[in-house]
Amino acid sequence: MSVTITEDQLKLLVKKLDSVRLELLRLRAMLLPKEELSEEEKRVIEEAREEIAKGSFVELEDLLEEMKD
Repeated sequence: MSVTITEDQLKLLVKKLDSVRLELLRLRAMLLPKEELSEEEKRVIEEAREEIAKGSFVELEDLLEEMKD
């Protein structure tokens, strides 16, 4: 048995599936327990954000190269 659909029908199907996927992600986020960051974690994240804002960062390629050694 085979089914033939038009390009417009396929686009509509993909759009509907994407909507369902997004809704599932929203539901999962609502159901998962929320974790609270510790004060130490918040401090480390804020320091990292400040460093990034100042332009202080490491290129991924440089980090990977350093880790090889």
